[in-house]
Amino acid sequence: MKANCWYGKEDVRVMDVPDPKILNPRDAIVKITSSAICGSDLHLYDGYIPSMMAGDILGHEFMGEVVETGNFVRNLKVGDRVVVPFTIACGSCFSCQLQLFSLCENSNPNAWMAEKLWGHSPSGLFGYSHLVGGYAGGQAQYARVPFADVGPLKIPEELTDEQVLFLSDILPTGYMAAEQCNIHAGDTIAVWGCGPVGLFAIQSAYLLGAERVIAIDRVPERLRFAREKLNAITIDYEDANVYDTLMDLTAGRGPDACIDAVGMEAHMPGLLYAYDRVKQALMMETGRPIALREAIMACRNGGTVSIPGVYGGLLDKIPVGAIMNRSLTIKTGQTHMHRYMRPLLDRIQKGEIDPTFVITHRLPLEEAPNAYRVFRDKQDECIKVVLKPHGGAGVNGGRSVNGASGNGAPH
Repeated sequence: MKANCWYGKEDVRVMDVPDPKILNPRDAIVKITSSAICGSDLHLYDGYIPSMMAGDILGHEFMGEVVETGNFVRNLKVGDRVVVPFTIACGSCFSCQLQLFSLCENSNPNAWMAEKLWGHSPSGLFGYSHLVGGYAGGQAQYARVPFADVGPLKIPEELTDEQVLFLSDILPTGYMAAEQCNIHAGDTIAVWGCGPVGLFAIQSAYLLGAERVIAIDRVPERLRFAREKLNAITIDYEDANVYDTLMDLTAGRGPDACIDAVGMEAHMPGLLYAYDRVKQALMMETGRPIALREAIMACRNGGTVSIPGVYGGLLDKIPVGAIMNRSLTIKTGQTHMHRYMRPLLDRIQKGEIDPTFVITHRLPLEEAPNAYRVFRDKQDECIKVVLKPHGGAGVNGGRSVNGASGNGAPH
């Protein structure tokens, strides 16, 4: 089969690799009909996630058709359409019983590696380094899905791939980020980052009762999406002081909750950004926590800072004094996917959520290397790339990486 494989910093290649096989009676093999490039995949592309090995198959947002099942998988049958959660969970351990599925105690065979970095191990993840299991990812034509009797969600035939694909990660991730804010009617929520997770966090904040959502970014098309498609108030951080603007918009109190949907590769003008860039390049810190610092400082007293943005290790100059002295609550974590997928599927079926609005590019798998570059460099107004491992790209407004439109204008 063909798969998109990692070979080093800024070096991904679509290669012929062996087809996956059933290794455990709880496995299934899925023929992937749609996959996607996630913002957190760019951390791998940029070389910031340790324990990657040449040839590792990338991708953790995927769905498709079941083509084979292990003997213990009785909830799925050949031919079922499924969305696969990016977190791998056994369903029966201490954490899974608490519905903390991204902390599954049985799905990371390399838990010892994670324990050295983080103290304890999270669950295994598809396509996201050997630190979290070394599992082959879903930017491929086929994938082996462990614990298939627990994870994959069956999809009704009347729903298209694009309506449900993002149940694999970014829609539940944005929703959990907003849910962690404990939103009440009348609240103002600020969201740093208008990439796909940030956009879904904005949408989810409104669904959960926020009165206003303020979106912070610098990329014109992302700010336009937040403003025009989601009714957010927008701040371009290159044109305005974010803290001062948030204080002006909230009568000096600050947002009720702040969401950092940026993570370890944040940008900003000025000396502090240069400081973080140098320290990250020298591996004296593993991320640039610029958005996180701003969120902590701007959040109102007693408010909540929710962090769906990915951080990998050690950060510098985090204002812990502000957290403690101002009674802030910090909530974060990889998404507990299995908790959210079915309720969000129900919302999609009812027409309450249409996740397809974030898609700007639909491409065959073979174009994945160029798509990574275009997505990372925010070229061609790229917000979200959907990959078709078996062909079929370029429809419903798809766009190729050279900017040529498919059959219509992009969403």
